[in-house]
Amino acid sequence: MIDFDEELKRFIPSLEISEVEDSIVKNDINDINDIIMELLRKQAKEQY
Repeated sequence: MIDFDEELKRFIPSLEISEVEDSIVKNDINDINDIIMELLRKQAKEQY
């Protein structure tokens, strides 16, 4: 039978996963809210 507690103690995350996490956190991706806010700002500038 598998001893999950023991397996978790020996678990070492893959370096690739850590690298991916870092690149995701550092990446500045616009979400839909950012895009809508930018469009609204441009529209407001054009009206005045």
